[in-house]
Amino acid sequence: MHDDRTLVEARLARVLDERIRPAVYPESVPLDVAVWNAPGEPVPVAEGLAAEPEPVAVGARWGAPWGTSWFRVTGTVPEEWAGRTVEAVLDLGFDENMPGFQCEGLVYRPDGTPVKGVNPRNQWVRVGAPVEGGEEVRLHIEAASNPVIMGHRPFAPTPLGDKETAGSAPLYTLTRMDLAVFDETVWQLVVDLEVLGELMAELPVDSPRRWEILRAVERALDAVDLQDVGGTAERARARLADVLAAPAVPSAHRISAVGHAHIDSAWLWPLRETVRKVARTTANMTALLDDEPEFVFAMSQAQQWAWVKEHRPEVWARVKKAVADGRFVPAGGMWVESDTNMPGSEAMARQFVHGKRFFLDEFGIENDEAWLPDTFGFAAGLPQIIKAAGSKYLLTQKISWSRTNRFPHHTFRWEGVDGTRIFTHFPPVDTYNCSMKGSEIAHAVRNFKDKGVARHSLAPTGWGDGGGGTTREMVARAARLRNLEGSATVTWETPSAFFAKAEAEYPEPPVWVGELYLELHRATLTSQAGTKQGNRRSEHLLREAELWAATAAVRAGFAYPYEELDRIWKTVLLHQFHDILPGSSIAWVHREARATYARIAAELNAVIDSAQRALAGEGTVPLVFNAAPHARAGVPAGGARTAAAEGRTTLAARPGGGYVLDNGLLRTEIDARGLLVSAHDLEAGRETVAPGRAGNLLQLHPDLPNMWDAWDVDEFYRNTVTDLTDAEEVTEGEDGASVRIVRSFGNSRVTQLLSLPPGERRLVVDTEVDWHETEKFLKLAFPLDLHAERYASETQFGHFFRPTHTNTSWEAAKFEACNHRFVHLQEPDWGVAVVNDSTYGHDVTRTVRDDGGTTTTVRVSLLRAPRFPDPETDQGVHRFRHALVPGATVGDAVREGWRINLPERHLTGAGEVAPLVTVDRDAVVVTAVKLADDGSGDVVVRFHEAHGARALTTLTTGFAATGVEVTDLLERPLADTEAPPLDGDRITVRLRPFQLMTLRLKRA
Repeated sequence: MHDDRTLVEARLARVLDERIRPAVYPESVPLDVAVWNAPGEPVPVAEGLAAEPEPVAVGARWGAPWGTSWFRVTGTVPEEWAGRTVEAVLDLGFDENMPGFQCEGLVYRPDGTPVKGVNPRNQWVRVGAPVEGGEEVRLHIEAASNPVIMGHRPFAPTPLGDKETAGSAPLYTLTRMDLAVFDETVWQLVVDLEVLGELMAELPVDSPRRWEILRAVERALDAVDLQDVGGTAERARARLADVLAAPAVPSAHRISAVGHAHIDSAWLWPLRETVRKVARTTANMTALLDDEPEFVFAMSQAQQWAWVKEHRPEVWARVKKAVADGRFVPAGGMWVESDTNMPGSEAMARQFVHGKRFFLDEFGIENDEAWLPDTFGFAAGLPQIIKAAGSKYLLTQKISWSRTNRFPHHTFRWEGVDGTRIFTHFPPVDTYNCSMKGSEIAHAVRNFKDKGVARHSLAPTGWGDGGGGTTREMVARAARLRNLEGSATVTWETPSAFFAKAEAEYPEPPVWVGELYLELHRATLTSQAGTKQGNRRSEHLLREAELWAATAAVRAGFAYPYEELDRIWKTVLLHQFHDILPGSSIAWVHREARATYARIAAELNAVIDSAQRALAGEGTVPLVFNAAPHARAGVPAGGARTAAAEGRTTLAARPGGGYVLDNGLLRTEIDARGLLVSAHDLEAGRETVAPGRAGNLLQLHPDLPNMWDAWDVDEFYRNTVTDLTDAEEVTEGEDGASVRIVRSFGNSRVTQLLSLPPGERRLVVDTEVDWHETEKFLKLAFPLDLHAERYASETQFGHFFRPTHTNTSWEAAKFEACNHRFVHLQEPDWGVAVVNDSTYGHDVTRTVRDDGGTTTTVRVSLLRAPRFPDPETDQGVHRFRHALVPGATVGDAVREGWRINLPERHLTGAGEVAPLVTVDRDAVVVTAVKLADDGSGDVVVRFHEAHGARALTTLTTGFAATGVEVTDLLERPLADTEAPPLDGDRITVRLRPFQLMTLRLKRA
């Protein structure tokens, strides 16, 4: 037989595009359209419906950036359409290639009942099936004219990312507003041909199945009368029936399709617009569930569910019914799909506490899985947190974005810092916006790395970010792929059903130990410094507020602010979303975030102040309140008393210029350039600074990544560096025991204060940067005379090690990494820590000394200046605090990290305030002291072993306790865990390395 394959395939493409798809709507009549443009921010639905619109014609421009236009469409179904299916086709000016990134609409009936969303791939609203003819149609569309931020030049700087700079020129052209006959037979033929054509293209050319499909498609096309597609569509479908009925082979890969609409809680739109995106999507999905009995939809992020409940109660009622039917499924059990690299220990725990509790309270449903398809890498502390929250699975696909190394598994057990293992799945379809295209399904099969031992994978199916979720076309495609020869099989299932099957067939998968590092988007650890500082400070203020409020409630009858703390925690958790905290959202988002963090700080400081005053009482005794988990200057952790004097620091001129700071423990030299040329540990007799090098060195790099400006820093940035060694001033600080340094570079200015606190082996570096650079990267370097093949980096409830070398591509790819409060490097008998109060990104490299030994350089990342999506990223004044701690053990690093983030507070009062709880081992760190969320008055204490060793510790209560329970993060007793005995006021606990434990203490 002659090879006419390409001829038939080209014929299929043209006939589908030019004749069959247009015949889905064979007849149409225009609707009458009128519009009212809401002034300013979105208005309530009732106001939008009641407004008096003005006539507007198709072809008119509409929609100022971030505006809302209320369209009213009216018309009459022609009498001659009786007995046929009729839909309104509503095209606001969509670009079909950009679902979720442009204008969107939510359709209402005149009584305010939401119908469904309209989006680029979902422009229809059913009017009747069948109609009688003569029906009056009246619909209202709440249309959002969100600007396209990432357009055809995807990373071009734009003022559209903030309503204050976006202007008012209309963005969209009203394209189609019609009533149309919907020919379902033609529509089904379109899906038949699309599925078979796409499957055919993925099969080997020499496959018999490919040629069977080709011939069937040819026969179907022969059956279509191109002048009467509707009249011949059924005949064409009949010629495809046999190839569509051929069953899949027994060994076919099995895909669990989960209806999905990944909605970024903020990104290229502000939070308020996400509220509406969620409403449109949930309205769409509940409507699709009514039409498609096999379809199942899952939605994560409890915050988004809460928005629907608060802002769209009529949609919420439909959602609740669908949840009760088991078809609209809460997923993930987190408040938002947060970043997991930067949130602190307690914040990461509270993501699950608040997320799971919402689903339990609203629906009585508890999720087993963490659902994080789009998060930018996963910290090594996360498995223990997932398990402590009562979950056991993790889903993500973001690691498939890694640029250097391909991850070796799709299904595996992930082991965290404490040894906890979580069954984890990376969907091999490599997208969280699967549309059931043949190329996607075939890619999942080819890509699946666990062939031969497993055959199940998951496909999150639907357009995200307000693109409308799953479409009826996707559901129809999945129906044909349920059992089709040449394809994987596709079944709609819940995430829990998938995980149960996947774990049952693969009970002993391979194990991956340590962080799941994304070899991309490394600059998210630095971009938008103000947002990151707001997060870090909010986390620590919440710790203080809970600690002092709980202590005051037990000791002084203080009214514990349950509701206020709950609300603030949820706000902080929301802002840990993986495009807010990482700094990859538009200017509007970060402007609002900075204002929100300032408001939170004021509220929490007020709680702290009130609680501390209740504890201190009236008096003139100077008290220092210590919220850190370690004693300092004689003040116990979680208590208050008069601090002990700790010696003095001297400041002297340095020969050759500069100054010498000495406190008897550490002697530091700052030269005439304001650089640290010596930090001598007097007790150990060790020099900290690498020979011939200088610390406190600010370094400036050009920083224009190839793409993803706010997200990425590409390794070639290191090729060019400017050492900022010129100083305008190097002078004595005002306190007479510090050194002040001023530098200018480009359009920016840096002021630093270097100080050596009395009695402390740490050099504190306070840095203020008035930053006005663009596309630059500012680092602060500390070259250390230390031989280290690995270093410790703090993460949630512990730390883990990264190599300092680049032996393999896996190590080389980690040229920018995350830490929390510290990094620590050491030789067997001596180490150094670098601690910080608000930075996350850093790099660690090795250098050879002149004498052949190696030194190690730690550089903390201070500021970047990308221009997309916020063209004014980080412009302005920033303040950072770091400390260099020579002679530090990892325990010292832990302690100093907490100390720099929780400065003491000074009050006067009646006398000492004893801690509510104490532990007798520095290795055991208490991360939370609070009252139980249920209002019982029980005291909840969460702690972990922080040094990486086993610990036997005694916890002592500063109140009368009558019982103790070991609980999960939600403060529920663990049935399979024996509670430690309560001996008076003492509880003795054994912990394995990095083990997390929560105790609930009942009060007398």
